[in-house]
Amino acid sequence: MKPTSGPEEARQPASAIRVFASNCSMHGLGHVFGPGSLSLRRGMWAAAVVLSVATFLYQAAERVRYYREFHHQTALDERESHRLVFPAVTLCNINPLRRSRLTPNDLHWAGSVLLGLDPSEHTAFLRALGRPPAPPGFMPSPTFDMAQLYARAGHSLDDMLLDCRFRGQPCGPENFTTIFTRMGKCYTFNSGADGAELLTTTRGGMGNGLDIMLDVQQEEYLPVWRDDEETPFEVGIRVQIHSQEEPPIIDQLGLGVSPGYQTFVSCQQQQLSFLPPPWGDCSSASLNPNYEPEPSDPLGSLSPSPSPIPPYTLMGCRLACETRYVARKCGCRMMYMPGDAPVCSPQQYKNCAHPAIDAMLRKDPCACPNPCASTRYAKELSMVRIPSRAAARFLARKLNRSEAYISLLTILEILDYLCEVFRDKVLRYFWNRRHSQRHSSTNLTSHPSLCRHQDSLRLPPHLLPCHTALDLLSVSSEPRPDILDMPSLHAAFPSSPQIKS
Repeated sequence: MKPTSGPEEARQPASAIRVFASNCSMHGLGHVFGPGSLSLRRGMWAAAVVLSVATFLYQAAERVRYYREFHHQTALDERESHRLVFPAVTLCNINPLRRSRLTPNDLHWAGSVLLGLDPSEHTAFLRALGRPPAPPGFMPSPTFDMAQLYARAGHSLDDMLLDCRFRGQPCGPENFTTIFTRMGKCYTFNSGADGAELLTTTRGGMGNGLDIMLDVQQEEYLPVWRDDEETPFEVGIRVQIHSQEEPPIIDQLGLGVSPGYQTFVSCQQQQLSFLPPPWGDCSSASLNPNYEPEPSDPLGSLSPSPSPIPPYTLMGCRLACETRYVARKCGCRMMYMPGDAPVCSPQQYKNCAHPAIDAMLRKDPCACPNPCASTRYAKELSMVRIPSRAAARFLARKLNRSEAYISLLTILEILDYLCEVFRDKVLRYFWNRRHSQRHSSTNLTSHPSLCRHQDSLRLPPHLLPCHTALDLLSVSSEPRPDILDMPSLHAAFPSSPQIKS
């Protein structure tokens, strides 16, 4: 006979989990572990609780993952300032060396490196420069310094700078700092070098910045000897506007300014701030060009330096990286590179430094992150033709030249353009008539006065003449009439056959 359950058995204490579930404020837990047998209602509550807990854990893990990605936002804040530091302005003549300063000793050492000359071509090149050939028994110097060559033969700012004004006040070559770049000897205005006080400006617009007038000295340009990738065919000035901390990379970032035009450059200063790790990858540690890492170290690894170095900039890092690479490969540095390594000789330039730079550009081993703080300048360019008639009279009095001399630039450019158009039309005319190439050349050479720029200059067949018509101050300084005789200019063109377009 089965014994009946007494009241003591009915009042057995509940389990700890049941007590916890009945007193917990978490929804549904009391229904899952409450009294009673397993039922459909209890199963549905259990599924709902498990699903809710899983959703909560997923959302928590997602937030942790998002936080560990260190997301950031880009904020643009435009402000007006009553006083700004005026940027540094670097000027370089496109022509690196003046023809009047080259000597037979320069051609002996650097002719093959800079101009691609063979030793047998030195005499012809000197003749093209209007210089006497090397005397018999010429002995080159035992050593040669590339930096001294550019310092001596590069364009002088004393000769190029005709007028300079900053905020209406006169300035001069003493306000510029000489600097060497890949383009040779250049000059920087407001560089802040040697602790000089930086110039500031209070407002923009005409008359509140830097106004300069330059003579490009095209009569000093080197003749084009060969057509290769490094041969400059243009004439003018390269200009780069940058901060005082950033070295000028004017061959890549410079603006071209053409003679015969007045160029206006408006700038807007932009200060950029990047976040350091772990939110970003910026850096403020400068790269020392004198530090020589082990061969296994990356060239761009940032390291402390015992000597003071300028603040970190992206272009400064790449320049220091190039310097370290060339110094490791060749034991020297190129003329424009910073550091204490000796300047490469012309042979080291040709056999080691130039190939090393080319190989470096292909591999790009420099690890240069963005700077945490940098300043850049957004630029807008516009230009107008000069001179006007009124300006020609003023410049004639100021520069002690005749008005015809000042205005001759435009006339010569028009004649040069008409010459090119006429020659193209004649070639097309005789080509359409299916004449032979020799017959076409004969008809062209029967008019030698069409494209004659310098009657007294005799050049080798592979030498292209300098176009002096593009530079105002490269025109011959012979006395000219104050009024141009336009009928005589038209008479200079011989009669030509009628050309069908």
